Amino acid sequence: MNHMEKLKEYARLIVRTGANVQKDQYVVLNCSVENHIFGRMVVEEVYKAGAKDVIVFWNDVKTSRLRFDYAALEVFGNIPEWQAESRNYYAKKKAAVISVIGSDPEAYLGVDSEKLKTSTQTAAEAFEPYYKMMMNSDFQWCVAAVPEEKWAMKVFPDLSEEVAVAKLWDAIFDSVRIGREDAVKAWEKHNAFLGEKCDLLNEYHFDSLHYKNSLGTDFTLGLQKDHIWEGGGEFTPEKVYFFANMPTEEIFTTPDCYRGEGILVSSVPLSYQGNLIENFSITFHEGRVTDYKAEKGVDILKMIIDTDENSNRLGEVALVPYDSPISNTGILFYDTLFDENAACHFALGECYPTTIKGGGKMTKEELLAVGANQSRAHVDFMVGTKDLEITGITKDGCEICVFKNGNWA
Repeated sequence: MNHMEKLKEYARLIVRTGANVQKDQYVVLNCSVENHIFGRMVVEEVYKAGAKDVIVFWNDVKTSRLRFDYAALEVFGNIPEWQAESRNYYAKKKAAVISVIGSDPEAYLGVDSEKLKTSTQTAAEAFEPYYKMMMNSDFQWCVAAVPEEKWAMKVFPDLSEEVAVAKLWDAIFDSVRIGREDAVKAWEKHNAFLGEKCDLLNEYHFDSLHYKNSLGTDFTLGLQKDHIWEGGGEFTPEKVYFFANMPTEEIFTTPDCYRGEGILVSSVPLSYQGNLIENFSITFHEGRVTDYKAEKGVDILKMIIDTDENSNRLGEVALVPYDSPISNTGILFYDTLFDENAACHFALGECYPTTIKGGGKMTKEELLAVGANQSRAHVDFMVGTKDLEITGITKDGCEICVFKNGNWA
């Protein structure tokens, strides 16, 4: 299979398996201008799948960087109503949303953190209906990646740009199971494996998990009392099955946002809004962040934690074995889509209501009342290592080894 054939299969996989576009459905495509060639391939596949129409939102990180450098802070506190209505309108129409990402991990290095914070908060408020429906899986959505030159050079700094991009393409194709066998069948088998792990953890229904490794992580996390472990794909209310992330190696659920004690130490850098946060740790008491440190990007970490009143609590816990396809590449991608699927991780901020029994029908207030965090933020950070041990603790105090030496016990 040559490169063009792989590209076409990738586009089909995203549309047919990832987003699972339905006949006569609207589709929204978010894509960077650098990836316009692949973006057009996705658009064609969407129409071939029978979509009613495709709405494309092109974005340009270089133009955005210029805006952050030159526009006044007050500019970032306003989003025109027509822009907000556009996103929210298509969410209410149950449009499938496909996001093709891939940009320089340090595109916004040195940007005023107040501008970044204001921009994030303003967007979260303006697009709240869109994000709420997305987190609740009210419509299909899928995030996939395409290499960009500076991203490739960050991942492979000792190679030429052309070779680095080609090597990153190979890593992405491998991560989404393209080129080895029928990709759709490979995803079906992978999904079945993740389902088995979810069934096992749902059967145990642990009250809490204890994490410990040599980096310094020593943390006990309470789990929401009605939590459900999910992994692989999920259903919309109309029973349309989709994969939100390609690749995906995790199974995840909702923690009790009021029960978390100890310290979590990062195992890989976190790329957030074009900035890298490196060698950081976060300390919790009663589920809330009480302290944090970072060798690089501490101001960005502070911005995340201070996004709103609940962004200092956890909304997701995810389990990923150290011996997983992405981890085994030995590549640090500097991109959360990949790095979170190479290591156990947590997310500060919003929970996924679908991982709580009846959560999809609860209001924001009802979710908070049962320990399911509500926030404008949702930021994943990785803690998994080859020596990570996770112990599951049942309601009656029984301890069961879940992870040993970084892998499923």
